[in-house]
Amino acid sequence: MLSVKNLHAGIEEKEILKGINLDIKAGEVHAIMGPNGSGKSTLSAVIAGKEEYEVNKGEIELDGNSILEMDPEERAHEGIFLSFQYPVEIPGVSVTNFIKAAINQTRKAKGLEDMPASDMLKKIKEKSELLEIDRKFLSRSLNVGFSGGEKKRNEIFQMAMLEPKLAILDETDSGLDIDALRIVANGVNKLRSEDNAVLVITHYQRLLEYIVPDVVHVLVDGKIVKTGGKELALELEEKGYDWLKAETV
Repeated sequence: MLSVKNLHAGIEEKEILKGINLDIKAGEVHAIMGPNGSGKSTLSAVIAGKEEYEVNKGEIELDGNSILEMDPEERAHEGIFLSFQYPVEIPGVSVTNFIKAAINQTRKAKGLEDMPASDMLKKIKEKSELLEIDRKFLSRSLNVGFSGGEKKRNEIFQMAMLEPKLAILDETDSGLDIDALRIVANGVNKLRSEDNAVLVITHYQRLLEYIVPDVVHVLVDGKIVKTGGKELALELEEKGYDWLKAETV
């Protein structure tokens, strides 16, 4: 599904990613862990197409097709979803109206007409029940006055409605208490299927107790220095990252 080959990228002439190779197949959950400043969020931003980052070398392919020349909106229409660390607030735009607009823009990009209102309402009802979301929540202005947990739950709801091929969760556990963490993780687990894939970016092993990865990668100084199974996350929790930094010197 996603193939990243020898990716070198950075911002303002500073190279941050220094040769990333990553292959994620449909049905898989991959986790990327690493210390602050290692390039984890840069990797998610570059895959999603954030324009302030420059790719100097390498390739990113989705389903065998290069996405490097696509803008962020085009990549979203192709099925890439990025959950932000700090979601923006949009006063006056309800959660429901925002998601309706997002779905219909994607359909328009594919040459389809807007989703019929009855189908949209049915889907909203189905996904909100799946994620245990109160319908009153959906009428609130997007992220305005939301707690950290509510913002994250809203993003998982957006993910459920958009049904992306690849969902990138960039430090989605940041600032969450244990109850909110469970809610978010349960939502992600309910949405996992053989037709989609998830890339979880996190500092901590605790999220991976709830979203169990198939593969764990460790990113240090812009390079993936170690790859393993879910047990690697436990080893990192116990040892930290210094032992890996020493191995790469």
